[in-house]
Amino acid sequence: MPLKGSCEEDILADLASLRGKDPDYRRGRTWSLVYYLDDAHERFINRAYALYSSANGLNPAAFRSLKKIESDIISMVAELFHGDGQVCGVLTSGGTESCLLAVKTYRDYGRARRGIRKPEMILPVTAHVAWLKGAEYFGVKPVFAPLDEYFRVDTQAVAKKIGRNTVMILGSAPEYPHGIIDPIAELGRLGKDHGVPVHVDACVGGFILPFMEKAGRRLPPWDYRVPGVTSISADLHKYGFAAKGASTITYRRLELLKHQMFVHQDWPGGVFASAALLGTRPGGAYAAAWAAIQKFGEQGYVRLAQETLAAFDALKTGIAAIAPLEVIGDPCGPLLSYRSADPAVNIFAVGDQMEKRGWHIDRLQMPDALHAMVTPIHGTVWAEYLDDLAASVETVRTHPELAESGSAATYAMIAHVPMRRMVKKQVLELFAQLYAPGATDIDLGDVHLADGPAADGDEPGSRLSLLERIVRRYVRFKARRG
Repeated sequence: MPLKGSCEEDILADLASLRGKDPDYRRGRTWSLVYYLDDAHERFINRAYALYSSANGLNPAAFRSLKKIESDIISMVAELFHGDGQVCGVLTSGGTESCLLAVKTYRDYGRARRGIRKPEMILPVTAHVAWLKGAEYFGVKPVFAPLDEYFRVDTQAVAKKIGRNTVMILGSAPEYPHGIIDPIAELGRLGKDHGVPVHVDACVGGFILPFMEKAGRRLPPWDYRVPGVTSISADLHKYGFAAKGASTITYRRLELLKHQMFVHQDWPGGVFASAALLGTRPGGAYAAAWAAIQKFGEQGYVRLAQETLAAFDALKTGIAAIAPLEVIGDPCGPLLSYRSADPAVNIFAVGDQMEKRGWHIDRLQMPDALHAMVTPIHGTVWAEYLDDLAASVETVRTHPELAESGSAATYAMIAHVPMRRMVKKQVLELFAQLYAPGATDIDLGDVHLADGPAADGDEPGSRLSLLERIVRRYVRFKARRG
């Protein structure tokens, strides 16, 4: 902490300079993390946010303006998802909070209504990791269902996994890795037949799927039109183009929402009640989300969906035309992933080459693939992306040794070492170092863990890369096993 304060303009200049190594999302060079339209829109939502930046949604009886804003948004979301007048819910800080709240709600609902003491929830293997975080936090056992040939959750497998301790079934619209919408109608029927709630994770799709449909894209049913769907999570700070920190969770009936709430009556600070996970709830995020919806309206969001779909369709077609790449499944937008059909063309090495050309690329595993989240701004860059992708594939084809270096080698090893607990341990050690005193930037291609005591046969004080540590442990394990 500085002894004396600094000039406001100098502080803002320092903050601006810190962004130098961040992804260049303003020019469409990143395909995840950021949902950016243009500077004018960013200035608008920042102004809306600033009006309520000190307001707190903790107590709805105090900041009544925030409760009105929240009620407006939930009402609009309920209508958007074809809910009736009984649908209710709350604003949250993001998709993870919305998912965590659903886990907590259905754990408590199952305990109260059916006496379940060892709760389980059925998740597709493609479920967002937020659900696994919720499982760990709230003591709910995740039961994984495999995918069918179309990369959707296999509903026959789901049916076989429903048991006396099942408190919830999950479907995604769409799931993040491949952009595929799970068969929500079939999951809804299973839920109704077995008396099990069905949650739809539409954190990504909630604010674009309805407008894709209005723009003419045929989609399978996924919202409250499906009997058996009892709740939906949907982020406003994704395709709603609100400021970061705004999501929703809605329930078909208030009876369910009550199990999400927390009340404590004996605290010396007074009777405490909370509708969501957070105590302090940032009013600026409420205001920016409300402002974004008011700005675009239905017609504006349909236009944005059309622009997104035009870029998505061009990208999907273009990727499929670059041998040996293939799009995974048949996503209808706005997300897709693609892999290499030729083992000699390492898809992670392709990703490395794309990053050298200035693109921020996400990698997937099981199967190895690259990922793209398409937004309207990509309408200006998809052709350049495809040109660079074709060139990157050709570079890897002619230089297969690229698969053995850089982050390509790291990602490949992490994805394919069968000792998954060992991978978890080493990644945890690496990740923890990001938060250690004096932590610096991270480069997966040349990551060295902090000096420390020897572990599993490493020399004391040795500095080994993440890849080196995983390889050494795996080789020693294989040697012990003969």
